[in-house]
Amino acid sequence: VIDVLRSDYLTQGPVVPIFEEAIAKYCEAKYAVAANSATSALHVACLALGLGKGDVLWTVPTTFVASANCALYCGANIDFVDIDPSTYNMSVEKLEKKLLQAEKVGKLPKIVVPVHLGGQSCEMEKIHYLSQRFGFRIIEDAAHAVGGKYQDRPVGSCEYSDIAVFSFHPVKIITTGEGGMAVTNDPSLAKRLTRFRSHGITSDNALMEMRPENEIWNYQQIDLGYNYRMTDIQAALGLSQLERLDKFVARRNKIASHYNADLADLPIQLQYQQEDSYSSYHLYLIRVKEGQGSHTQREVYDALEAANININLHYIPVYRQPFYERKGFVQGYCPEAELYHREAISIPIYPTLQSDQYDHVVSSLVTIFA
Repeated sequence: VIDVLRSDYLTQGPVVPIFEEAIAKYCEAKYAVAANSATSALHVACLALGLGKGDVLWTVPTTFVASANCALYCGANIDFVDIDPSTYNMSVEKLEKKLLQAEKVGKLPKIVVPVHLGGQSCEMEKIHYLSQRFGFRIIEDAAHAVGGKYQDRPVGSCEYSDIAVFSFHPVKIITTGEGGMAVTNDPSLAKRLTRFRSHGITSDNALMEMRPENEIWNYQQIDLGYNYRMTDIQAALGLSQLERLDKFVARRNKIASHYNADLADLPIQLQYQQEDSYSSYHLYLIRVKEGQGSHTQREVYDALEAANININLHYIPVYRQPFYERKGFVQGYCPEAELYHREAISIPIYPTLQSDQYDHVVSSLVTIFA
């Protein structure tokens, strides 16, 4: 970062493409396109796949609002698929059922966005099979999952998707301060992603329209794009962080394994981890099962806060947000996502979590349920 600050380039310089190449190599993908946020990367991913007015994008309600907002930015419509009660990721069974119903009425989605909640990959091979059968494209919302694996390959290899999107927000596995990345194996998609993240401008002669020879045309705007570029400063920080990514994820997995053992006897449900998935453990999720104990989610949440433990809830179903309710979505639309919302709590997990802090979390939970 200091080298960049002392160089001739702070914004559009040589470090961003170096960071892009490093991420692509790490993910075993062919191309990576950096953006100033994962939200921006999701937006340009939708644009690159041609999402527009009259189209429909499906995602899960148990996610941050950006996973759904990206469809609306393109003028498309949004719908939601309920989650699996064990993994909390998109339910393949419910996706297939919804696709069969949509096929009958001619309203199949153009894009499906599975979200790798907490860092565990969705069942991408099965979702990809459905994409081949029903003709939709796939964007993996892997904002939580950089450093994770699916079927022994890095999340982001795009073996079963068109595009995968990572987040480098400060609370994520690695950070660029703020930033995101879209990875793909399709060269035409990579070009479109690059163009849409920079005003829709190209300097590729093969794409530019002919102009008089006596006029200088070293770039042309051929699409309506956006200023979604990452700076060299951010990319330099990302390169530094990338060197420690595997160490960070290993540490998170170690903490998670201790939680799994130390919380096993408490009346809570833990996120089921599939055998073919290696989670990056961006989140450690517990569920206080409704009607199965003497404590409610609210009571446990408040007690942990009172013990000075920073906890959170990931996430309120997107369609329960006032903005989406005004679009006609109603309570009860995705029952599993709503039950999850009434039960889930995210407890601390990060590489620098100290043993005394960890012990305080565990002992507090034990005391609450004692």
